[in-house]
Amino acid sequence: MNFMKKILIIGLLFLSFTPIFSQENTEIKKGYRYNNNYDLAIGAGNGFSTALSWSHFHKIGKKGKFQIGYGLRLTSLFGSNVAHITAPAKLTSGGEANLDTLTLNSMQVNSLNLSINLQYAFSEKLEVGFNIDALGFSFGGEQKGSFVAASQKRVTSQETAKPTAANVLLTGDNDIGSLNSEFYLRYWLSPKWAIRGGLTFAFSEYTTSRKLTFDNDRFRAKVLMPMLAVTFSPYR
Repeated sequence: MNFMKKILIIGLLFLSFTPIFSQENTEIKKGYRYNNNYDLAIGAGNGFSTALSWSHFHKIGKKGKFQIGYGLRLTSLFGSNVAHITAPAKLTSGGEANLDTLTLNSMQVNSLNLSINLQYAFSEKLEVGFNIDALGFSFGGEQKGSFVAASQKRVTSQETAKPTAANVLLTGDNDIGSLNSEFYLRYWLSPKWAIRGGLTFAFSEYTTSRKLTFDNDRFRAKVLMPMLAVTFSPYR
């Protein structure tokens, strides 16, 4: 299935939810702005991340406990001596013999992405949710690092690389660019303020200034970190 067909399918799936949204209960008929959340999240562990996001949710069904939404997220991911592994799926599917490594001395990737959001409300105060970046772009400075080619008896060279510009969610190693996702619990301290805790799983992808082994120039790191966040919903 080519890229345009995948985009078409995603669009059709989105349109299929439109009739469902019309079934929202009277509680949320307070205008579009009612279910808007503004978040600041911080993750730390094998690296450090900050994420500013906006999300809007639609409640499904009469009770509205299950919610689906969309949003916009700006993520900045930082790290030192982070190993980025061969990224393209056509190479990773061939096993470890195809997995070269680019270890960057310093890393900062900034990504602005549209997000997909799913959430379930156990009560008015407690929610569990998942979100994932779907489409956007990344930017950041050029970095230097050590390249190790596993297929060439681990010969090392010094390379330069920049964050891959385009970000596209295509599932698994087919993904392109830098993407962020979160699994969380949210607790509302008051009608307008909440805290979130959970895990953030961030992809960092760099493109080298020249083609290396297997004619490849894309390398990816996957970073899993604990995450804390604060939510502000001004019209809730």
